[in-house]
Amino acid sequence: MGQLSLRNPLATPDQLAASPSLQHGITTELETDMRAYGCHLIQSAGTVLRVPQPVMATAQVLLQRFYCLASFQDFPLRSTVLGALFLACKVEESPQTIRNIINVVDIIIKRDRGYPETVTDGYDSEYYELKNETVMGEIQILRRLAFNVQVELPYGLLVNYLRSLELTDQAQVPQLAWNYLNDLLRTPIYVCFQPETIACGAIFLAAHTCSVPLPASPAWWTVFDANDEDVITVAKAIKALYHRPMPRIMPLSPKEMELHAKGTLEECISKVRKEKWDVHNAELALAVQTRMATTDANGKRSQAEHEDTGVRPKSRRETKDTRRDYSRRNSRHTGGSRSREARRDGSYRPQH
Repeated sequence: MGQLSLRNPLATPDQLAASPSLQHGITTELETDMRAYGCHLIQSAGTVLRVPQPVMATAQVLLQRFYCLASFQDFPLRSTVLGALFLACKVEESPQTIRNIINVVDIIIKRDRGYPETVTDGYDSEYYELKNETVMGEIQILRRLAFNVQVELPYGLLVNYLRSLELTDQAQVPQLAWNYLNDLLRTPIYVCFQPETIACGAIFLAAHTCSVPLPASPAWWTVFDANDEDVITVAKAIKALYHRPMPRIMPLSPKEMELHAKGTLEECISKVRKEKWDVHNAELALAVQTRMATTDANGKRSQAEHEDTGVRPKSRRETKDTRRDYSRRNSRHTGGSRSREARRDGSYRPQH
């Protein structure tokens, strides 16, 4: 029987070099971009849902682990994003309704593609399709990871290391190192190194960027169970991340994967964008016409009642003046009652 451990399971370089996606003919650049875009969706959705950062980080690490064992060709990115975020909310004890997660992720995808940002109805076919994708994505993650969803994050270690190195009083180093940890979630670094090494790599690059000296003899990272080669590898991964633009349009379903392989994905998205905006504008114009027709009908009804009864309906200003007069009479009446009560108990004082 294998020994159970709370340490993060790591992928070997050979596993990353021969991932299931690469074996299905997906290029390394496309796999990297799809991983980054999936993590972008999770981070953006978590920010809108106002869940803690550990929830978003856990979901992104689960996504990175999942695609070390599964292919983008067999498991669509949108389904995995929804399932990972839904599962991470449970693991980190910060539950969110499945409807909120679906609506937020759907709105972010529509914004990235330039679609009208309309919320899906909870009773239409589109919503039930996304709901099934969320459930299936969660099931597939649990199945592929053998229910090992324990994720050890480096945030607490980073704070302790900064205190040990007396860097908490620095103006930029702590915040910069924290940002590096968040940005690294878009890369497979979290499935290649333990949290101690990742925290040391973020501190190393932040201190180097801010020209802050660190102990060199002995090397400070050896105290934190890290070696220089791994720390430098993490720092290089951070710098390489900022030289690659964030993709905004990625294939999210098997059909879109086929279109991307043919090179027609962006053309189809542009066509769908135009159709969706035409439908949205038509519905908006119809709603405005309906509202105007209802207003005209109400006005004609009031005019007809005036002609029948001979009583002119009050205008908005007259109605407002009537309410003000009633309020004044009510306040005078209340004030008079209080004055009479004051006279009875002898506490009345005339006002001059």
